Amino acid sequence: MKFTIREMLHDDTKQVQEVAKKTWNATYEGIIPLEVQDDFLNAAYNDERMKQRLERSFLFVAEFDGRVVGFANFSPVRDNGKVELAAIYLYPEYQGKGIGSALLQQGIKDLDGIKEIYINVEKDNKIGKAFYDAKSFKVVKEFDEDFDGHILKTVRMVLKV
Repeated sequence: MKFTIREMLHDDTKQVQEVAKKTWNATYEGIIPLEVQDDFLNAAYNDERMKQRLERSFLFVAEFDGRVVGFANFSPVRDNGKVELAAIYLYPEYQGKGIGSALLQQGIKDLDGIKEIYINVEKDNKIGKAFYDAKSFKVVKEFDEDFDGHILKTVRMVLKV
């Protein structure tokens, strides 16, 4: 499968919002109520928040046949070389094809001074957890998180680069 990884452009916003919605709905079905998902997506991926993400963080998209099929969102590198991977989402039908790995590698390659990548993943998100385990992320801690009145079991992981 031939895909391209590149920096996100403002014109990609609608496609990225759609990837986030479809991926969240597929990933968290039966884990997070749909209403809670929708509230989160509307707050975290509305047009204004997407503009802020583009200005304040690093966003990469994966493109296949001229269409955005996934994205990754990294924080800026802090003084100690730590970075947060806020999101890495792919349409379900494009998972398991090396695209997520390519998005992760693009961030590692492009972010100067990166030493550690931190992520939070919901413990019942089997696909996400398996991806991070396969990439050698290690569990730092587990905690309960109040997510809009819904308690999630969150796993914090780190990858030493």
